[in-house]
Amino acid sequence: MPFESGSLALSVFYLSDKLPEDYLERFASHSAGMLDNVKDEPQVGWVSGRTLLETRIDEQTAICGGHIYLNIRSAERKVPSILLKAICQREELAFMAANETDKVPSKVRKEIKEEALEKHLMKMPPVISGTPFVIDTLNNVAYLGTASPKQIDLFVALFYKTMGIEPIQLTVNELMFRQFQLQESDIPEIAFSETNDSESIAARDFLTWLWYYSEKTTGGRISLPNYGDFEILIEAPLTFAFASEAKGAAETAVKKGGSPLRSAEVKAALTVGKKLKKAKLTVCRGQDIWTGSFDADKFAFSGLSLPVGEEMERNSRFAERVMNLKIFHDVIVEYFQIFIEAVRGSDWEVTEKDIIEWTRLRDSY
Repeated sequence: MPFESGSLALSVFYLSDKLPEDYLERFASHSAGMLDNVKDEPQVGWVSGRTLLETRIDEQTAICGGHIYLNIRSAERKVPSILLKAICQREELAFMAANETDKVPSKVRKEIKEEALEKHLMKMPPVISGTPFVIDTLNNVAYLGTASPKQIDLFVALFYKTMGIEPIQLTVNELMFRQFQLQESDIPEIAFSETNDSESIAARDFLTWLWYYSEKTTGGRISLPNYGDFEILIEAPLTFAFASEAKGAAETAVKKGGSPLRSAEVKAALTVGKKLKKAKLTVCRGQDIWTGSFDADKFAFSGLSLPVGEEMERNSRFAERVMNLKIFHDVIVEYFQIFIEAVRGSDWEVTEKDIIEWTRLRDSY
């Protein structure tokens, strides 16, 4: 499971209230059902974080390293489309032979398909999928192992049904409210070139500014109380885009190879007013390294790797990885706060001119 080892996708959620004391019983009451009962409608419920087949939810199966660790599981039976088509074709041929005709009425075609589904559906093994999540109850934060909007909506809906508490996704607007009691609309538009895009997407502005900040300061160095000093690096693959798709070639993708950040494609994208939509981020604290791809529009991460831990026992190792998720989350929030303080500061006009100059004078190969 990705929260226990390896890289992971990540979306962060703040819980609107503390979990009730009977949260384990509530999760258990909405656990996934028996797979034998799955039909053509998706069966959605909670299962343990250890395996998608463990529907028992209690302190032994749902708690790891002091944190809640579960999956949201979806199960559904389907007759593969190619198999269903072949079965229907066979029955249609039999119908035409029995009725000495070369056509099958649409009503009969429908009946044949319905009978085929009814006869063969329960012979098919259920298809299951799961999305893991961890709840840090001390900080009232949930880490969901996906960036998929569909899976996020599924998680939010079932969590609210189970707990009566709304998980609020980490977004620019949410950060603006939590950190500054303001709205996303209070963020001014930023020009990164003399050919500025007339529209602006705040999350893309943040990511592009983060790139500028990492190059114009000493590795974008920041210091967090209790955690130490961090630096950040923006790397390829990069995706640039206009805020409006009506501008023509909306996206420019720059992959690895050579010096991608110094490529002519990068400078051209910035010069015409495009901004970073996706990029690889690497956060360093000494020998500790967090690295993954940041999708600004989703405000989510994919392929996120955490520092190599020192703990060997499962619970201790899991707690260490969750702590590294919290540190990474806190680092991103800190960079965002610096970004907002900069763009809303009294000397922003000077900084913006420096950003435009940074774009104009970029070396390119």
